[in-house]
Amino acid sequence: MNIDQIIKKLNDNQVIAYPTEAVFGLGCNPLSQSAVEKLLILKNRPVEKGLILVAPTLNYLHSFIDSSQFQSIHWERLTTKHARPITWIVPASSFTPSFITGQFSTVAIRLCSHEAVKLLCEKTGFAITSTSANLSGLPPCKSVQEVKAQFGECFPVLEMNIGEASNPSEIRDLFTGKIFRQG
Repeated sequence: MNIDQIIKKLNDNQVIAYPTEAVFGLGCNPLSQSAVEKLLILKNRPVEKGLILVAPTLNYLHSFIDSSQFQSIHWERLTTKHARPITWIVPASSFTPSFITGQFSTVAIRLCSHEAVKLLCEKTGFAITSTSANLSGLPPCKSVQEVKAQFGECFPVLEMNIGEASNPSEIRDLFTGKIFRQG
């Protein structure tokens, strides 16, 4: 599908597949409970686990973050370009829905410079959810063909290539640096 068709799906609270730094992700409007529920059912993922939000700039993510305890070092960590993609665990604002945070008082966010994420956010005006595009027990999809093989020929996929990262994002706590998932 082309970008305009994908944007229409996102604006209609549907789930789409799109390329990220290392794999295809499944995304939807993070403020649409019905869209997030569709994504969770599709992935067979419990809501308690929470979801990652991605965007090209912090402008799309500010409303999800409680930055009251941030110091300059935290802003620097968030905005520095790293050698590998890093998802940061940060305090969630009271605005962030529990169907995004899951059982946590935090939210997982990642600044993503991939052209697909930039286009999706700029054209919709919102950050998007990011969880790997794969059915339970199968490896994450790395091509449009793999997405269609797992989710069906008619599944909405933004037909662009993934980035050059070799692994999905590392997940770290912004304050402590603790690694929850190796990148």
